[in-house]
Amino acid sequence: MKFTYAEAMTNPAFYVPLAQAAEDAGFDSFLVPDSVAYPERSDSVYPFNPDGSREFLEDKPFLEPFALVSALGTVTERIRFTISVLKLPIRHPVHVAKLASTAAVMSGNRLTLGVGVSPWPEDYALTGTPWERRGQRMDECIEVVQGLLDGGFYEHHGAAVDVPSIKICPVPSQHVPLLVGGHSEAALRRAARFDGWIHGGGEHDDLPTMITRLHDLRAELGRASEPFEIHVISGDAYSLDGLRRLEEQGVTEVIVGFRWPYDVGADEQPLQDKIDLLRRYADRTIAAFRG
Repeated sequence: MKFTYAEAMTNPAFYVPLAQAAEDAGFDSFLVPDSVAYPERSDSVYPFNPDGSREFLEDKPFLEPFALVSALGTVTERIRFTISVLKLPIRHPVHVAKLASTAAVMSGNRLTLGVGVSPWPEDYALTGTPWERRGQRMDECIEVVQGLLDGGFYEHHGAAVDVPSIKICPVPSQHVPLLVGGHSEAALRRAARFDGWIHGGGEHDDLPTMITRLHDLRAELGRASEPFEIHVISGDAYSLDGLRRLEEQGVTEVIVGFRWPYDVGADEQPLQDKIDLLRRYADRTIAAFRG
């Protein structure tokens, strides 16, 4: 079992000391979120918080994830960076591949790329991307990103994306793990085809069912014996018994944070409090679990 530290929507100046503190404390990964813009008017609901409201996102700082990974990679040595999750279909996949390759190279092969289908129609409208058939576009974007990151010339001619034979340089010297986010059947099926799945939070009662479904889908694909990452947000991550339950279910990495992320308004928690909390968890829980 591995451990990801999550601290999103906070003061951008906190990211460097938090990444360094998480690495020093023994966390395996540092979560990097993604959001493009906040619409003034919207009827959309957020699928992962209790009441579906999205007001908590207004005026919250979101840095461009690949730039943040590249920056944090220069001030750390070991900890990985997990983007959770990049809204892939609203971006051109060639540009994403270039950004991902840069972040992976700059961080010394420490990028894990989580991708998802944005739940916001506004994201598609403001980037001029069709909302219709977004699942097909997502599948093709994943293929293009992976194909270009593998190195050499690559081309793709699909219904949603057309890319002539090109290559990018540099490419990372190691495979960039690609994890898929989302709780729908389509998202779970998509995740089962790649390197892993990232849980988005929400109702924890549904988590065992989704994990079981992922195992079933991997078996259907004939890949049950191959490595597969399952990253989850769960209250069970805060106790030793809970961690053991998650491990028995096949969870490979837990995502933990130490404040309620859905509060409206600025994050007022001081930096030192954040560092103290992550160190306390590492000293009391990570160390005991690994002990």
